[in-house]
Parts: sequence; C-alpha cells; structure tokens
Amino acid sequence: MIQSILLPNRYKVIGWSLLIPSFLLGLYLLFFGFEPNWANAKVLSIFPNNLMGEKGFFKMQEINITQTLIGVLFIIGGLLIMFSKEKIEDEYITKIRLTSLLWAVLINYSLLIVAFVFVYNLAFISVMIFNMFTILIIFIIRFHFLLYKNSKNLVSEK
Repeated sequence: MIQSILLPNRYKVIGWSLLIPSFLLGLYLLFFGFEPNWANAKVLSIFPNNLMGEKGFFKMQEINITQTLIGVLFIIGGLLIMFSKEKIEDEYITKIRLTSLLWAVLINYSLLIVAFVFVYNLAFISVMIFNMFTILIIFIIRFHFLLYKNSKNLVSEK
C-alpha cells in the first residue's frame, strides 16, 4: 500500500487564501514599490551583504521585510495548494499531479536556460527572483487546468 504524503483537502482553502492576496500584493510591490514603514524591522541575517559595513556571518540588520513577508506567504500558499488532496483523490489525479510537477520543472529550467543565455547583470537577479515562484505557478495552473478539462469531458460524456 502506497502512503500518501498529501495534506487533507481543507488546507487547499488556506493555501488559496494566502496565495491570492500575496500574489496581488506582490504585483503591487513590483509595480509601485510598496514598502510601508511599519514593516521596518531588525532581523538576523545569515550573510549580510553591506557594501560599506563590516562583513561576516550572523549579523543583525535593519531592513524592510515587506518583500520577505509577501514571498513567504506566496510560497506557503502555493505549497498548501500543491500538496493538498482533492476531494476525490484517485490514481488518475495522482497521475495528473505527477505529470504537472514534471512539466513545471521542465518549463522552469527551460526558462532558466533561456535566461542564462539572454539576460545579464542586474536583470538576471530579477529573473532569478521570479524563478523561485515559477514551479509553483506552472504546477498549479497546469494541474487545475487538467482537472477542469477532465471534469468537462466527464460532463459531456454523461
């Protein structure tokens, strides 16, 4: 008997409630540079990269944690969606889940190769930041598209 490491279906709702607002806030941050003053905090940095300051490991640093909060909420929401069971989880859903994951990894690294060849300097850092989220996004889009397409085929067959 194969053990499932998937979370119960109720976590999918929590995932969507984290993913959608963090996605919208991330877009707002990207286009308008939204960084409220209340998000300034002193945090522990494993490897602070101060241009003029002292170098070393494990230093306290004053930063705005808006990007960090939005990114963490997006990743947690995406993972909850990705690893939550469907209401009816069968072998076909498992196959769709696996192929969607394989497609997401393949497309992610294909885009990364294109970026390595055609994107340079500071623009490449932006590409790498977006690259952190592409596997989650591609998986969620493809998996739910295939589920939707499959449900339409079942309805038309009846």
